[in-house]
Amino acid sequence: MSEITKNQEAIFSYLYALDVNEHVEKKKSGSAVLSYLSWAWAWAEVKKKYPDANYEIERFENNLPYVYDENTGYMVFTKVTIGGMTHEMWLPVMDGANKAMKAHPYTYKVIKWTNNKRDGFTDKSVEGATMFDVNKTIMRCLVKNLAMFGLGLYIYAGEDLPESPPASKEQVEELKSMFDTLATLLKRSPKTVEAQVLARFKYAGKLDDLNESQFEIIKEHMADGIEKTKVAVENATTD
Repeated sequence: MSEITKNQEAIFSYLYALDVNEHVEKKKSGSAVLSYLSWAWAWAEVKKKYPDANYEIERFENNLPYVYDENTGYMVFTKVTIGGMTHEMWLPVMDGANKAMKAHPYTYKVIKWTNNKRDGFTDKSVEGATMFDVNKTIMRCLVKNLAMFGLGLYIYAGEDLPESPPASKEQVEELKSMFDTLATLLKRSPKTVEAQVLARFKYAGKLDDLNESQFEIIKEHMADGIEKTKVAVENATTD
């Protein structure tokens, strides 16, 4: 396996393992409830881990960020590049019923309810698409694009939480070593540090039962904590 392929797999594994549920927005559309991931949070998380990540909003005639067809409606396109790998994505501009919006006002059929009973259909009026609708769709398209790299992909698959395999023995030992390092810096017992860190992430299980998602998140937290503690100890020594 090439280094490029390994890097791409590492990017997907890390982003797919992130639990994004706290940043998901719900929207009711008819009898369905749709989930949307906050684009601002999604992009911030990607940039924090991969500073070289960038995205492009594709532009077309007259430099407009969409294409329009009278029969099919508006479509926007984005490209995201992370670690030298690029994925493209597209998304139609849709109204409240997830129907493709038109350039002019239009109507569509919705169920009519009378005294909580279904009473045929009625027409719902919709204004033509505006740049606000286009802009909103572009950002949703960006989130969908990031899902191709793994971030929040499990939401599109209809899952509640990302799947993650068990952490390896080597990964568990790596965390134990980090607990030892931080414990030495703080002059505490490794078990105390371990308990405090796991409690911070609301993990009540055994260290040996961690999955890879939990390992990656805790490892990143520990690395940051060790670095900051080293700086604090050095500053205290020189004062």
